[in-house]
Amino acid sequence: MTYTEPMSNRKQLLIVAHAPSPNTRRLVDAALKGAGHPDIEAVSVTWKPPLEAGPEDVLACDAILLGTTENLGYMSGALKDFFDRTYYAVIDDKQGLPCALYIRAGLDGTGTRRAVESIVTGLRWNWVQDPLVCKGEWQDAFAEQVEELGMYLAAGLDSGIF
Repeated sequence: MTYTEPMSNRKQLLIVAHAPSPNTRRLVDAALKGAGHPDIEAVSVTWKPPLEAGPEDVLACDAILLGTTENLGYMSGALKDFFDRTYYAVIDDKQGLPCALYIRAGLDGTGTRRAVESIVTGLRWNWVQDPLVCKGEWQDAFAEQVEELGMYLAAGLDSGIF
């Protein structure tokens, strides 16, 4: 399923987030809600699950928000697949791309964070803030934190900070 709200002269925020459960879908919805805040006027937001996102999506965006579950101490296979399919196709053209990450971690998220940070470093994308790790048992505060992250990234694009 893809959500998109395109307009030609607007900045493009791409959300590539794995959402295999109702709670992780709540995180995607929270990111979309934050990025779509009514005060953010010049940013269009597109969400694609990692298995549906590709190089063309990254090449068309002005910033990217990544979301993943922690699976066996690593990022989701779906997000890894996204990186495998897009890495070399975008590496030269998207250096400096503003990015952010949230991790839904049942444990501590350390391995997942390290793996994504390694790939993002190779791509030469720019972190707009430290990765958000939502760890432990589910808390409703996770959705609030991801909403703020989506709003922060979209507002930075809207104001020209990123």
